[in-house]
Amino acid sequence: MQDSSYSAVFGALTQQHRLDTIANNLANVNTSGFKGDKLAFRDTFRRYAHDMLDPNTNLTEKVPWPQGNILAQPRISESVIDLSQGSMKSTGNPLDLAIAGDGFFRVQTPDGEFLTRQGVYHRSAEGYIVDGHGNQLLGDGGPLQVPETGSVLIDAEGQLSVDGEPIDIISLMRVEDPRSLEKVGQSLLRVRPDAGVQPVPAEGATIEQGFLESANVNVVSEMVNMIEAMRAFEAYQKMISGTFEQDKKAIAEVGAPR
Repeated sequence: MQDSSYSAVFGALTQQHRLDTIANNLANVNTSGFKGDKLAFRDTFRRYAHDMLDPNTNLTEKVPWPQGNILAQPRISESVIDLSQGSMKSTGNPLDLAIAGDGFFRVQTPDGEFLTRQGVYHRSAEGYIVDGHGNQLLGDGGPLQVPETGSVLIDAEGQLSVDGEPIDIISLMRVEDPRSLEKVGQSLLRVRPDAGVQPVPAEGATIEQGFLESANVNVVSEMVNMIEAMRAFEAYQKMISGTFEQDKKAIAEVGAPR
């Protein structure tokens, strides 16, 4: 198989992964607090021994080796979560919350504590403030619990009170290195176990009661990216087919009796 086939295969697989990422971004365009994913690409070059020689042309009139053969094979250099701020949408629901600035809510799930930007909450039958999956919103003192009746007020600093009586403070956390975060589904994030960092209290972030943060996905840009990725995938397919035909022709004609 020619080297062009390998490069085309790697390129097609890379574009396939890119399409999966774009499709996920578009599927969550209406998900509160959703943060899109971004990919970056690079070429991985396979170098030969003669490429490592010192091309000192001051000693000789000509570089004493043939031109190096470099095989470009596309790779994904990084996949990161775009944590840019989404637009605010007013709902009037006192338990709809949005974060302005760099920060995350803490929620307690059956699998442990996670971070999230989604702010659609309601009061459970037991009085806990929970999201749509039953995960409990955490304050400085643990899971937040409010009485069945009363006016719920949450100020910009996260102070939760009911009918003027303080209950707790909603904890907002941030991560020093955003690249250490990973998605685990249901709009939840966590710090990768091997990252070696821990969330710290968010400074400067505020809570907007009665608002929801929209997904930070630009539909038009994602559609353009999808078309671009599909065209690139088709080009790689044609490269694979063309290489196959060349190999087939070489096998049939080279060495054939004349």
